[in-house]
Amino acid sequence: MKAITIRDIKVFVTAPHGNNLVVVRVETSEPGLYGVGCATFTWRCKAVVTAIEEYLCPMLKGRSVHDIEDIWQSMMGSSYWRNGPVLNNALSGVDEALWDIKGKLAGMPLYSLFGGKCREGIAVYRHADGNSPEAVEEKIHAFMEEGYRYIRCHMGTYGGNFDGSIQKMVHPENAPAGAYYSTRTYMQSVIRLFERIRSNVGWNLEIMHDIHERLSLADTLAFVKELEQFKPFFVEDALPPEQVNYFEYLRKQTTVPLAMGELFTHPIEWRTAVQNQWIDFIRCHLSDIGGLTPARKLAAFCESYQVRTAWHGPNDLSPIGMAAQMHLDLSSPNFGIQEFAGFNEAEEEVFPGCPFTKDGYAYLNDRPGIGVDFDEKAAAKYPPMEMDFSWLFSRLEDGTAVRP
Repeated sequence: MKAITIRDIKVFVTAPHGNNLVVVRVETSEPGLYGVGCATFTWRCKAVVTAIEEYLCPMLKGRSVHDIEDIWQSMMGSSYWRNGPVLNNALSGVDEALWDIKGKLAGMPLYSLFGGKCREGIAVYRHADGNSPEAVEEKIHAFMEEGYRYIRCHMGTYGGNFDGSIQKMVHPENAPAGAYYSTRTYMQSVIRLFERIRSNVGWNLEIMHDIHERLSLADTLAFVKELEQFKPFFVEDALPPEQVNYFEYLRKQTTVPLAMGELFTHPIEWRTAVQNQWIDFIRCHLSDIGGLTPARKLAAFCESYQVRTAWHGPNDLSPIGMAAQMHLDLSSPNFGIQEFAGFNEAEEEVFPGCPFTKDGYAYLNDRPGIGVDFDEKAAAKYPPMEMDFSWLFSRLEDGTAVRP
């Protein structure tokens, strides 16, 4: 096998969709051969860039591009302390780029390297949100007209930030600014929304909901049990990673399928829930767990326990990252559903070869490797932006700071 080594690693931050996306390009000793990967941690993108440029790049120059597993293990151990979101995202960018190179050298799309297709199209779900039941229902109908059959339904964003709209909250004097929400108002509003959807839209639609870890343990159980009557496809992220063992009680008391994992960064967080079959879908953010190398192992681990995949696919994920997990979707027998936020024209310009959708299914372009490229000149037209962090400063009615 010809010796091909890592010549340089470059990092780019671009914002064609209003979110800072971190893209890694691994350049090789072979002229014209490079790979691209996603290292997007929107809310701490500068830290990820520093980790790659100052630590990973100097460490990896001269390494063989063929040794993906050893490089991943070396990167993971190189900081001694490990399994944090900043370093995992940095690892992911390099890891995905190396897999991209591997596919290009083989002349095959990644799903072929992973064992081939288990299906021709990838079922995806979209998000319907709005400030009123009417607005949500309108978006649902619009998505259904485009052929989507799986839709995640919300009202007032995560947890229902209804302050000043549906119900005026009363805060203490001198309460700090923040994204205030009422757990009781939130739960009641979602129940009314789901009643309306089943009554007006019908039952020939798979609907889901994201609690976003905003409820107490007792409220979570009561809320999920009340949602049973609407037969949701799943309820997402009902609990924070720190309370994952409480899924044992949820599983024993509700028939609602449970999806979990958006905030997972460490194998300990998912191992027990999967082994005990407390959850039905694993939905990690691929770059947050370190890229394709650990995700392939996680998918295989979940298969043994009949847990299906539902990888995290928000708009703060580059098209490179979306395509990477879609290669897993195609090749994993235990694929369940793929979250998909869609791409705008600017993203399609910056990232030639984006996956596309038709009648509720996503498709890849079958080019070698990941199949999505990165146009540095186009990306420069959408420079990094100052992000709006306001939704992350969540507070209860009395001003108590809680995690979003």
